[in-house]
Amino acid sequence: MELPNLETQPNKRRRKKSSVWEHFTVEKTDEPGCIRACCNRCKKSFAYMKGSKQSGTSHLNRHITLGICLRNQQTRCSKTGAEPRKTQPRPKPYIASMSFDQEHCNDKIAKMIILHDYPLHMVEHKGFIDFARALQPQFNPLSLNTVQGDCVAIYLREKQNLLNLIAGIPGRVNLTLDLWTSNQSSGYVFLRGHFIDGDWNLHHPILNVFEVPFPDLDGSLNQTIVTCLKNWHLKDRLFSILFHKPFFNETLMGNMNDLLSLKNPAILNGELLRQNCYARMLNGLALDALRSMQETITKVRQSVQYVKSSKSIEERFLQFKQQLGVPSKMDLLIDDKNKWDTVYHMLVAASELKEVFTCFEAFDPDYRISITMDDWKQVENLCACLKFLYDAAQFLTIQPYPTANLFFLEMAQLEVKLTEASQDPFCCSLIISLQEQFDWYWNKSCFILAIAVAMDPRYKMKLVESTFAQIFGENAESIKMVENSLDELFLEYSIIQVLPFTETNFDIGNDIMMRTDAFQEVSFDGSFFSAEDGLPDIDFCISELTTNQQIKSELMEYLEEPLEPSVQEFDVLGWWRINGYKYPTLCRMASDILSMPVSTLSADSIFDTEIRKMDNYRSSLDSLTLEALICTKDWFHCESKPIDVSHELVKMEH
Repeated sequence: MELPNLETQPNKRRRKKSSVWEHFTVEKTDEPGCIRACCNRCKKSFAYMKGSKQSGTSHLNRHITLGICLRNQQTRCSKTGAEPRKTQPRPKPYIASMSFDQEHCNDKIAKMIILHDYPLHMVEHKGFIDFARALQPQFNPLSLNTVQGDCVAIYLREKQNLLNLIAGIPGRVNLTLDLWTSNQSSGYVFLRGHFIDGDWNLHHPILNVFEVPFPDLDGSLNQTIVTCLKNWHLKDRLFSILFHKPFFNETLMGNMNDLLSLKNPAILNGELLRQNCYARMLNGLALDALRSMQETITKVRQSVQYVKSSKSIEERFLQFKQQLGVPSKMDLLIDDKNKWDTVYHMLVAASELKEVFTCFEAFDPDYRISITMDDWKQVENLCACLKFLYDAAQFLTIQPYPTANLFFLEMAQLEVKLTEASQDPFCCSLIISLQEQFDWYWNKSCFILAIAVAMDPRYKMKLVESTFAQIFGENAESIKMVENSLDELFLEYSIIQVLPFTETNFDIGNDIMMRTDAFQEVSFDGSFFSAEDGLPDIDFCISELTTNQQIKSELMEYLEEPLEPSVQEFDVLGWWRINGYKYPTLCRMASDILSMPVSTLSADSIFDTEIRKMDNYRSSLDSLTLEALICTKDWFHCESKPIDVSHELVKMEH
C-alpha cells in the first residue's frame, strides 16, 4: 500500500488538502491496514485510518490549536537552549455583539426585587453596583426612587391585565380577608379574590393590601371591602366573603351586611357573607389542646433540647436506646413554637422514645428532667387528638385553595373522629371541649359545604344524605335544609338568566354562562328588586319559569342522573366545562359555588400559632409601594404554579 506524504493528500476525494498535514506525518504500523498520524513536533501518535474507516483530522487539528504540542516543544527547547517555534495563538470563540438595553435591565431588576423580597435600596449598594458593572460596564446605577417607580409600574401593568381577566369572567368573585399586625399601631388587611375564569381555571390573586388601625378596627374593615369592590368593579358581582370571626364584633358584621346589601344580591339571605376560617378554627383547637398540657409539653421540649444540645449527648442517647431495644426509627425534633405542627411532630417522636427518656437519668447523670409514665400517657392522648387536627389542616398544604366541593367530606370525617374519640375515657376530658367548639363551626358551615359537594357529580346529594344520616341520625331536617337552599339558589340564578341583562354572553368555551349588571339596588331584606327599578314583578318571573316547559328543572335532572365514577383524579371544573351545554343555569351556579373559599390563610401560614406580622422595613413603605410589592409577587407566583383542581376524595366508612 502506497503511503500518503505531505504533498499527497491521503483521501484522494478531497479537492484541497488539510493544513494539518503541515504538522503531521502518516506512518504505517505493524497491524495490517492500520495507518497512524505522528506529530512532527512532539512525536505523539494518533489514530488516522484502520481498514476502510478513517478517523479524520479534527482531533489532529485540536492537538495543534489547543497548544498542547506547543507546551511540550517549549519544555524540550528550554532544556536544549533552542528558541521555541512561534505558533498562531489559540483562536477565541466568536461572540455576537449585543446592544445594552438599560430600560430592559431596570425592568428585570425590579422584577427580581418583587419576586425575592429584596429591599428596594439594594440597587444603591456598592456590592450590587460592582457586580452589575462586571457583567455590563455600560450599566447605569439606579436610585431608590427609580427602582421604586419601576416596581409600581410593573404592578400597574399587571393589575390592568388582572382587571381585564376579571371583567371577562362569566360568574362572580369570592373574597377572603386576612389580618396581619405590625410593631406599629397598624394592621394590614389582605383581600384575596377567588373566581373561575371563562376557561374554567381557578384563580386566587391578592387584590388589595390596606393599612388599618389595630387593634381598634372600628369601621375600617368595612371600608376596605367597599374600596376593594369599587377598585375592581365588583360592586354587583360579590358572591361570598370569608373572614376570621374574632376580628369582627356583631356591630361590625351588621354594618358589613348593610353595606354589601346595597349593591349586591343577598344570595341565600346573606348566609354566604358570614363564614369563618377553617384553618384558623383548627389552629384554635390545636392551641387549646396544647395549652391544657403546657407544663408537660415544656418538660418534653426541655428533654429534647438537652439531647440535641451536643453531638456527644445525642450519641449517648442513641446508644442507650439500642441497649434498651426500643424499635422507634423516628428522629427527635426541636419544635418551633410559632408552628403548632412542629410541636405535634416533636411530641410524637419523643413519645416513641419515652422508655429511653424515663431511664436516661441513670445513664446520664446530667439529665435531671423528670417525666413520669403518666405524663407520657397524657402526651400520647394529646398526640392522638392533634393528629385529627393535623390531618385536617394538612389537606390545605397539599392543595392550596382547593375547590369548595372537597371540604364537606374532610370536615365530616373530623366531626366523626372527634365524636368517637370523646367516648374514650382516657381522651374524653381533652376531646369534649374541642368537640364543642368544632360542633359550633360544623353547624354554621355544614349546609354551605353540603351545597358545594352537591355540585360534585361523583357525589351530589347522595354523599350529603349518607353523611348527615351518620352524624345526625334519622333527623331529616338538615338534608331538607340543603335541598331547599339548592332550590332557592337555583331559582335565583334562573331569574337572573331570564331577566334583561346589560352585557352579552361571555365566551367560556361552551357559550352558556352570562353575567348581568341589571341589579343596581337591592334592599337588605334579601329582595332582588326595588320599587323604582321598573323591573318585572318577581312573581311573574317565577311563574314564567315554572310554566316554560321546565316541568323537570336542570337541577332535578342533574341530581337524578347516575353518579360519575369516583376515579382517583377527577377534575370537577373540567366536568362542568364539558357539561355546560346540558346544564346552562346550573353551570353558572356551580362556577360561583366551587370557587368559594373555606380558608383565609396561604399554604405557608396554615399552622401558624400567631397572627402574621409585617416586618419593620415593609411597614416603613408607603401604601402604594407596599401593595405593589406584595400583590405583584403573588400574581407572578400564581402564574408560575397553575392550580391542580383534581383530587381524590377518600370515602367515609359507614
